[in-house]
Amino acid sequence: MFETSTFDDPLVLASEIRRRWAFLETSSAAAVLRSVCPAEWEDITHFLKTFELNPAHWLKAGGNRGSIAKEIDEMFGERGWREVRVDLLTQGLLIGKNGVVLDRLPEVRQEGYLVDNFKGRVALDVEWNAKDGNLDRDMSAYRAWHEAGVISAAVLITQDRVALKGLAEEIWASHQETLAPEQRRSKLPIDLDTSTTTNLEKAALRVRRGVMGTCPLLVIAATRDTWNGQTYSST
Repeated sequence: MFETSTFDDPLVLASEIRRRWAFLETSSAAAVLRSVCPAEWEDITHFLKTFELNPAHWLKAGGNRGSIAKEIDEMFGERGWREVRVDLLTQGLLIGKNGVVLDRLPEVRQEGYLVDNFKGRVALDVEWNAKDGNLDRDMSAYRAWHEAGVISAAVLITQDRVALKGLAEEIWASHQETLAPEQRRSKLPIDLDTSTTTNLEKAALRVRRGVMGTCPLLVIAATRDTWNGQTYSST
């Protein structure tokens, strides 16, 4: 595994997109996606251009991960991405000197998991405030699929937890000022204090341990600049 930054190349990713998101990649993932999977890369860049973090969805009590992840999944679903389980089948063939197949060894099946979005040769998961153990599952699967020749690259969409926690507190405090004193609640409607959920920092720790092998992985994280600039509204 080697950490790269091809996403900083304006020929790969426009500066206005880079400004709105944080990125981390291995094995030149952004450049690989652009060159090898241009249709899928167009879908990804379209998402990066158009998605905005809406406080009405983001700060929704009891639905933080589900609301944001569902919104993102629907955006990719509209462009032909599918939620699928990826299984691997391995079979050994015994070949004679003349090239004739002499025997076939029993198939070995490696059961995968439901990846949020799959298209062409790209796997893409949305890990928004889920348990951080999901990252171990995701990255292990990406590496296996890449080594088996099933995917060219993988993408993880998550959040910059620290930056968004500060933003959420500011938005919520401003919203409280619009309420009558007896209606005000200082506590956020969602839990952004825990550090054991999926986020950019947790993904980086795993990436830098070398868990990806040679698999190109692009981690995309929402930041303050992904916010749509609107105030919170419960309606």
